[in-house]
Amino acid sequence: MVLFSDSPRCVTLEQAREIFDAVPAMTRVCVTHSVLPSELQEIGSLRPDAIQASCSAPLPAGCKACIIRMVAPGDSLPHDADVIIVDGSHGTGKPFDAGFASTIIAASKVPVMLAGGLSPGNVAAAIRAVRPCGVDVASGVEYAPGRKDPVRVKSFIAAAKGAGL
Repeated sequence: MVLFSDSPRCVTLEQAREIFDAVPAMTRVCVTHSVLPSELQEIGSLRPDAIQASCSAPLPAGCKACIIRMVAPGDSLPHDADVIIVDGSHGTGKPFDAGFASTIIAASKVPVMLAGGLSPGNVAAAIRAVRPCGVDVASGVEYAPGRKDPVRVKSFIAAAKGAGL
C-alpha cells in the first residue's frame, strides 16, 4: 500500500486498513515517501509486515516490521535496513543507475532490490547486469498512472524469471 505520497497509487490510511482486513493472509507492505514521524506512526498502526521508506525517514516507535530503505544516487548506505531498494525513480519510471546499484550491492550486508524504469522489455537485462536479490516495478506495467495492465504484469514476471532472478 502506498501511503502519504503524491503517487497516483496512493491510498488513504482507511483504505489500506480495509484492504488489509479484507485479505488477512497477505504480506502487508506499506510504501511511503513521508519523513514525518506522525505519518510514519500512523503507518505503524496498520501493523505492516514491512515498511518501505526513504533512508532519512525515522522508524515508527515500537516498529517490528521489516524495514526496506529506498536509496538513490547521492544517498549513503543505510545502517538500519533489513532490505535496501535502489530507487532513484520513486515510481516515476526514471531509469535506474546501474553503476550506483552495483556499488550498493557490493557494499551492502543486507539484500538489495532494484527499481526505477523497469519494464517487461528491460528487466531481464537489468537483472543480468546488476544481480539484485529482487526487482520492483510500478509505472513499467501500467496502462495509465496507477492502473496496472495484467498482460504487462505477466510479461514482466516471465522476463524476470527468465533472467534467473
